[in-house]
Amino acid sequence: MVHTETDFIEKTRLSNGLTIVTERVESVKSVSVGIWAKTGSRNETDAQAGITHFLEHMLFKGTESRSSYDIALSMESVGGYLNAFTSSEYTCYYSRCLNTQLEKALDVLSDMVLHPSFPENEIEKEKNVVIEEMKMYRDSPSDYLFENFSSHVFEGHPLGRPVIGFEETVASFERQDLYDYMADRYQPDNLLVSVAGNMEHDEVVELVRGYFANVELKNGADHDPALTSYEPGGQKLHKTIEQTHLILGRRGLHYDHPDKYKLLLTNAILGGGMSSRLHQNVREQYGYCYTISSFNQSYRDTGLYGVYVGTDEDYVDHVEELILKELHKLEHEPVPEKELDEAKAQLKGKLLLSLESMSNRMRRLAKSEIYFDRFVTLDELISNIDGVQVDDIRQFSTDFFEDSKFSKAILLPEK
Repeated sequence: MVHTETDFIEKTRLSNGLTIVTERVESVKSVSVGIWAKTGSRNETDAQAGITHFLEHMLFKGTESRSSYDIALSMESVGGYLNAFTSSEYTCYYSRCLNTQLEKALDVLSDMVLHPSFPENEIEKEKNVVIEEMKMYRDSPSDYLFENFSSHVFEGHPLGRPVIGFEETVASFERQDLYDYMADRYQPDNLLVSVAGNMEHDEVVELVRGYFANVELKNGADHDPALTSYEPGGQKLHKTIEQTHLILGRRGLHYDHPDKYKLLLTNAILGGGMSSRLHQNVREQYGYCYTISSFNQSYRDTGLYGVYVGTDEDYVDHVEELILKELHKLEHEPVPEKELDEAKAQLKGKLLLSLESMSNRMRRLAKSEIYFDRFVTLDELISNIDGVQVDDIRQFSTDFFEDSKFSKAILLPEK
């Protein structure tokens, strides 16, 4: 009997709204377990800026029955690990461990999410930790420029704020603020458990049900302001650095946009690696930079797209001309069939290679559920990639790379 990918994918929704998705992979001895909260920095008010990320830190600082050391030791003592991350639209607490430790991983993660203790002394210490993290990002020219570029593209909207927040907001957080935010945003119908690896779906459901079934669904506040309008513009910043850093970009496409695969392939052709047009032209032909790439970030209802380069101040005008030349070339000249096929092979290869990691599989399961409310199969992804033709790229580029839609941010060395 030939199995399809969906034969190993299962989904259950508990009566209180919590969703469980699993993918069974019998060929490994591990599992990757994630508890996802469908909340991120875009769900924060101005006064709450950074609280989602700060909360992620604080959930590791102890529960009603475990100290922070107990949490850290819990999975490391059995050869696994715990970690977490926060984005604009979701937060994930996850563990990778041997499949024999599945119950322990779920026990620790659910304890962190359901019974955090938020010790006062840890809150004050962690404020300092997060503020130092902010300084680290500000010391990175590329991070600093990207933050300012994003704040312009999404001006007036939480997506334009750094996920980490600001010093003044983080410094103001109190213990009750954390409990209040969790009460609003960590409701069962806003939680998702995703597991990939060598396990049985029914076992996962019973374990999760044991921890979460009695968590009642209550009415929580949902702060999600509408997108603001986008006005292309320019920014000029200065910092005590050696290089000049440049971003040319615009608002991009949301996760389910009909042109998403055209953009993914165009991005691969333009700046998706060492063989890309930007790398070969700006770095290899002229030697104007060490790093040049294009980036593409999708959100639920919008996106962010651009080209980043770090170069010498004397070269920056010429580098900008070369970048614009490559954008215009996509608008006016058909991409050779061979180059498009290579871009398709690059995307499909990355997809297939990513499946060797249980953590990647766990994240793919969760993101499919968060953004599409269903599992998007590999066959569907490959079919959508293969369906893009040469003329699709040219027609898409004619509108997407129009100069009037692009913003520019430049970070120059202070004299």
